[in-house]
Amino acid sequence: MPEPANRAYFRVHGRVPLNGVIRPQGNKNEALPLLAACCLTDEPVTLENLPPIEDVKIMRQILARLGADVHTAADGDIAETVTVSAATKPFWRLPDDLAGQLRGAITLAGPLLARRGKVFLPRPGGDRIGRRRLDTHILALQALGAKIKTGQNGFEITAKKLTGADLLLDEASVTATENIICAATLADGDTVIRNAASEPHVQGLCRLLNSMGANIGGIGSNILTVSGVKKLHGARHRLSPDYLEVGSFIALSAVTRGEILIEDADLPNIRMIRQVFSRLGIHTVEQGKNLLVPGKQKLRVRNDLGGAIPAIDDSPWPAFPADMTSVALVTATQCRGTVLIHEKMFESRLYFTDPLINMGARIVLCDPHRAVVIGPERLRGARLSSPDIRAGMAMLIAALCADGESEIQNIVQIDRGFTRIDERLKKLGAKIERLE
Repeated sequence: MPEPANRAYFRVHGRVPLNGVIRPQGNKNEALPLLAACCLTDEPVTLENLPPIEDVKIMRQILARLGADVHTAADGDIAETVTVSAATKPFWRLPDDLAGQLRGAITLAGPLLARRGKVFLPRPGGDRIGRRRLDTHILALQALGAKIKTGQNGFEITAKKLTGADLLLDEASVTATENIICAATLADGDTVIRNAASEPHVQGLCRLLNSMGANIGGIGSNILTVSGVKKLHGARHRLSPDYLEVGSFIALSAVTRGEILIEDADLPNIRMIRQVFSRLGIHTVEQGKNLLVPGKQKLRVRNDLGGAIPAIDDSPWPAFPADMTSVALVTATQCRGTVLIHEKMFESRLYFTDPLINMGARIVLCDPHRAVVIGPERLRGARLSSPDIRAGMAMLIAALCADGESEIQNIVQIDRGFTRIDERLKKLGAKIERLE
C-alpha cells in the first residue's frame, strides 16, 4: 500500500504575483554525501542547516539501519541539525527497501568501503530522468584496489586494502567524485582525481572531510588531490544555501511578476544561473548577501549576435546546472521570443513538456534532449503529475503563473527536494493548498 504522502496533491490558483522575503534551505545535494561521510569516523559528526526533506529523512533511516546513532534537532523552520555517531563499525549491506528509494544512497559506497572494507550496494532508485550509469564509480573504486561482484540485485564491493592512484574519470560525475574522495581519504598513499566534478556540494564535502582530518587539495577545481590518512575524527559543519532553490525562486518571482527578496542567496554560486536568466530578460539586484528580483519585469529573450536563436544548455560546473533546465524551460514560456533548451545529460528529463503543451505552452520537443520554446503564451490550469524533483518544481512554477486552477499529483517528488514549499510560498501570497 502506498504511503499517504504519495496520495497528497497541491491545488494551485495561478496568476497571483508573489511578493515578500524568502530564505533558501540548505543545499539538498550537499546533504546526502555529507551524511554518508559521517560513516568514515567513530566520532560524532554534527551537520547544521540540513533541509528536513524526504530524501534526508530516508538517508537518516539508512544510517540508523546501518547501526549509527542519529540524533536530530530542529534548527528553525526550514533546517535541522543532525549528529551522526558511527562509533561501532557500521553494517556493510545497505537496506534494499530504503536504498531503492534514494539515488543518493550510492554515496555510502566509498565511506563504507573505506571503513569496513566491504559494501553491498543495491541498485539505486531516485528520479526517473533516464539512465544514470554507475560505471565511473565502479572503475574508479577498482583502480583504488576494490573488487566488484555484480549480481541481479546490486553490487558487492570489497577491498582488503585501498591504495591511492592517479585517476582520470570518464565523466565528471558528481556522486562518483564524492565516492572516490571518501574512499581515498583512508587509502594508503596519494590519489589524484582528474576530470573531477567541482559543484558547490562537492566542495562542501571536501571542506567537511578536511575538518575531520583529511588532506584534500584542489577544492573547486577539476583536479583533486587526496593524501590518505590513518584515521578521521569528529567535526561540525554547516551546509551552504541551496543555489538551485535560489534559481527556482528567481523564476517564480519573474513569471508571476512579483517582487521577491531572497535572503542569503549564495551569490558566488548563482552567477551562471543569473547570467542565463538575464538572457530571458530577468534582472536581479545584489543587496549584500541577498538578491532582489524586481517586480513586473518585461521578459524578453535576448537573441545571439546576428539575431540567431539562443540556446540554454547544461554542462558540468561552473556552467548552467542540469537541475535547472526544467525551471528554465517553464520560464521561457513566459518570455517574448524563441529559445532552444538543450538538456545534454538525461534522455528523459524533457518528457515533462507534454503537460506544459496541454496547458497552452508553445513547445516543440525536437528529441529527448532538445526543445524549442516560443513565448510568451498564457498558460491555463491543468491536472499535472510530478515525475521527478526538478520537473515537480517546474510544474509548480507553471501552475502559479497559469490562469485558473491546477492540481499537481505525486508531490512526494517535490517534497523529496524542497522543504515545506507550499507553506513558504503561501507567505509570499501564493494560493496553494496541500490536500489528500
